[in-house]
Amino acid sequence: MSEEKTLLSRARRGEMAAFEELVTRYEKRVYALALRSTGVPEDAADITQEAFLRAWRAMDSFRGDSGFSTWLFRITMNLCVDHARHKNAAPQTQSLTEGEDEHERAIPDAAPTPEQHLENTELGRELTAALDLVSEEHRRIVLLRDVSGLSYTEIAEALEISEGTVKSRLSRARLALREILIKRGNLLLHASSKNPKGGEEA
Repeated sequence: MSEEKTLLSRARRGEMAAFEELVTRYEKRVYALALRSTGVPEDAADITQEAFLRAWRAMDSFRGDSGFSTWLFRITMNLCVDHARHKNAAPQTQSLTEGEDEHERAIPDAAPTPEQHLENTELGRELTAALDLVSEEHRRIVLLRDVSGLSYTEIAEALEISEGTVKSRLSRARLALREILIKRGNLLLHASSKNPKGGEEA
């Protein structure tokens, strides 16, 4: 049994130490996904905390039909979508559960991740702005593939669609982003965004 499967087995039995190890493994990727989606570090931290809280509460129902990371990113994306729908509807509460201490909301801050570094660059700001202008469907695909680095299979599982649909949506999403960047006058950024992760185009 792999180390991660062992951790999952222990976490499903209610062992907090095992779950905390899973948090350590995935918190930066979850935070990067949330930050790219919201563009606000505080909101991304809240979503990250909530994603792990929901995962912990549902651990006993996780059966491993998909990978843990796929399941966790699905939870995160759903929270990001909920946040996008409600961010302009009402003031956002800062607490995640009633009575929790402020220090419990903090996300451990180690060295900046590549995604966090990108947020501080012109390219990162422009891509974030462009993502706000594409459809929710396209934003999800780009976040899961180009920010979190999930495979087509993992994205298909997370979104419950076929791999063919993943590839076609990703292609359309990247095209939409490039068109937005061109309209914003960012020709160099347009060229850089053709393949954000340096991998193959769909």
